[in-house]
Amino acid sequence: MIIHVVKKGETLIAIAQQYSISTGSLVRANGLENPNRLVIGQALIIPYPFIRYTVRPGDTIANIISMFGVRLDETLQLNHLTDPSSIYPGQRIMIPIITHTVKPGDTLALIAQKYGVSVQEIMQENSIANAGNIRVGQSLRIPAPFKKTIEVNAFTTVFGQAGAREVKDVAHDLTYVAPFGYRIRKNGSLDPLDDVPTIRAAMNGRVLPIMAITNFSATETGTSLAHTILSNDGLVDQLLTNILLTMKNKGYKGLNIDFENVSPADRENYNRFLEKAVTRLHPEGYNVSSSLAPKTSSEQKGLLYEAHDYQAHGRILDFVIPMTYEWGYRLGPPQAISPLNLMKQVIEYAVTVVPSNKILLGFQVYARDWLLPHKEGQEAETFDMQEALRRAIRYNATIQYNQTSQSPFFRYTDNQGRQHEVWFEDARSAQAKLNLVKEFNLKGVSYWVLGYPFPQNWTLLENNFVIKKF
Repeated sequence: MIIHVVKKGETLIAIAQQYSISTGSLVRANGLENPNRLVIGQALIIPYPFIRYTVRPGDTIANIISMFGVRLDETLQLNHLTDPSSIYPGQRIMIPIITHTVKPGDTLALIAQKYGVSVQEIMQENSIANAGNIRVGQSLRIPAPFKKTIEVNAFTTVFGQAGAREVKDVAHDLTYVAPFGYRIRKNGSLDPLDDVPTIRAAMNGRVLPIMAITNFSATETGTSLAHTILSNDGLVDQLLTNILLTMKNKGYKGLNIDFENVSPADRENYNRFLEKAVTRLHPEGYNVSSSLAPKTSSEQKGLLYEAHDYQAHGRILDFVIPMTYEWGYRLGPPQAISPLNLMKQVIEYAVTVVPSNKILLGFQVYARDWLLPHKEGQEAETFDMQEALRRAIRYNATIQYNQTSQSPFFRYTDNQGRQHEVWFEDARSAQAKLNLVKEFNLKGVSYWVLGYPFPQNWTLLENNFVIKKF
């Protein structure tokens, strides 16, 4: 998929004409709230011009995909269909085959490069015997590049009906969803959560709900609590009994363990807890995973890191989620929240001790706005990518792109004369992170956290991968 960076003087209409697509396609793919206002440096996804087919009486998904020679999972995903039998006559569905209209100056080599396929594949798809034998105005079928099938998780911290709506909105792009989270208590019980609506929404969208447990809170690090539980076999057994009871009562299909700030002295206790969890849960048909601090070596020091034994977690558990975000901390100085260079260092270490097919790349989907100059302890404002663009438009900012961190940012002066620096994500930075999944052949991606709209991300996710459903 092409990503276009807006230059001075460009309009949406001119960009649409340049790529021979409709402005409506650009608006939908990018979630543009104000199509008449673009920002210099703004990254726009240029959606592929897929074939559109009108369903006829008697059609089924099976005969349609047979007619076009495409995959069922891709067709369902592209059209956000959860029930293959739900199509009806007159319905227009997109077929995952790209079409390209030859323009002056086009060659098969340039077209192949644009879509990431080979010249030979285009020639074969269109029965072209001579590579030089194409003409302006000719419509070419471009074979869709192979898409790896991945698993996608998302955490959510919103509960009740609002949490259910968040899941419903993106259910077609998720394998799992994890309401976060059940905080453990020192007697092995769990704090309650209003998670039933979220679980129901997940199941309705063919998304597996994962129970998330943790030891920390907004006011407590959880170090002492973790030690109390992990060092006592009786409390471990009680906690696992309560976890199983909750999972069965509410319909969870797996468990994610996010114990943070665990004392280095409890490292082996933590590993034994994981083994006991797997021993209890696997026979019941549940998967077990963990969230891990972003380590770059086994010797990394610090309360956040030392008790997280990557090798043991990779051996014991079904999958792990390295939390490759929060470098741009809300109480720290302004910087990229998820810089690609630092994320890559974590994954480069992780794959040396954890099978790559057990790793979900952690990916944050929120932006931050810092006041300048930054003062120690001053908290940045956290919001979604749409708000980041609104502010860039409101203050006529120019979006810049840091090549090292592969992250966009901009600066502006507010109405009170205060300077700000905003770091966020856009199509370029999201694509760079998805490329990391491909480069290291990872199991998939895990988003922290739902509730921050980022339309471009979901467009890119669907373009790059087929999302596994159970």
